[in-house]
Amino acid sequence: MRSRAVTRIVVLIAALVVGAPVACAGGERPTVASAPDTSVTAPSTTGGPAATTVPTTTTTTTTTAPPAVTLPPAPNGRGRPVAADDPVGLADQITRAERAIRDPATDPTTLPAWGHLQQVAYRKLGANPDWADAVLAATPADLQPVVQAHVTARSELAELHTALPGNVPAWEIQAPRPPEELLGYYREAEAASGIPWPYLAAINLVETAMGRIRGLSIAGAQGPMQFMPATWDAYGEGDVNEPRDAILAAGRYLDARGGPEDMDRALYGYNNSDHYVAAVQAYAGLIAADERAFLGFHHWEVHYRSELGDLWLPVGTRNEQPVPVADFLAANTWSAPPV
Repeated sequence: MRSRAVTRIVVLIAALVVGAPVACAGGERPTVASAPDTSVTAPSTTGGPAATTVPTTTTTTTTTAPPAVTLPPAPNGRGRPVAADDPVGLADQITRAERAIRDPATDPTTLPAWGHLQQVAYRKLGANPDWADAVLAATPADLQPVVQAHVTARSELAELHTALPGNVPAWEIQAPRPPEELLGYYREAEAASGIPWPYLAAINLVETAMGRIRGLSIAGAQGPMQFMPATWDAYGEGDVNEPRDAILAAGRYLDARGGPEDMDRALYGYNNSDHYVAAVQAYAGLIAADERAFLGFHHWEVHYRSELGDLWLPVGTRNEQPVPVADFLAANTWSAPPV
């Protein structure tokens, strides 16, 4: 694990998720800007994640897939959804995606499209923070705490990097393990370490988009939970790139750093940034409130916020070396941000 925040996804991520993954830490505190003044307070917990309050609703969900996208598809056949250009339209996209993801009756084959739409809509909101009040006003009351939690996570992660990169990293983008497999590993790690599994899922999301990002450099943090070699030697067993081994090691590390009794402290040990702590708390709280939120996160793609816009890196993308963003876009037109 490493102590300095680096450019991250997105989620997101992500990240993701804003740019590239954030490597886990265990050293000195990085220098970061103060968190923006917002009306959303990130949860602070001791023990399990603070669940976002989501009132029970009987609203009928549209379970068909979102409308087809107009951008050219990637080589794997997937298309990039386009976020609305106004707050009301964005609120409608978020509402439809959240309803579909949270409804057990939704056709599972449509969840990847709904998850991706959810992601690009929240990324658009993150890029236009002045829309937040209007989007919330146009969102059903029962989903407003969910949107607020996403606003918190994205604003906190945005503070981890301010300079937009000019290169696409040396990454391979691979398909994540199935959600039920990852959930089994999270629960196994919770049973062994006491760390509530939503935290492990949230870290997995923020670090590597559920394992989609695999760095091709032998230097630095490694694996789906991003361990530095010395930390892996202390807490890891098996293969750092194997999801089960990495997730179990993350549970052991968080336990050693103060969890589950003081998860703020444990998360700060994972990455020495209050912004990182607040973002992981927000995502973990969403999963704790409704386990199906994990399914939405599982289908978030890799988006990379660069100096030339928000790039989409689908499964199959592979750069052996860092590539200038302009060169990457020239070779991969489907990755270009919507105009």
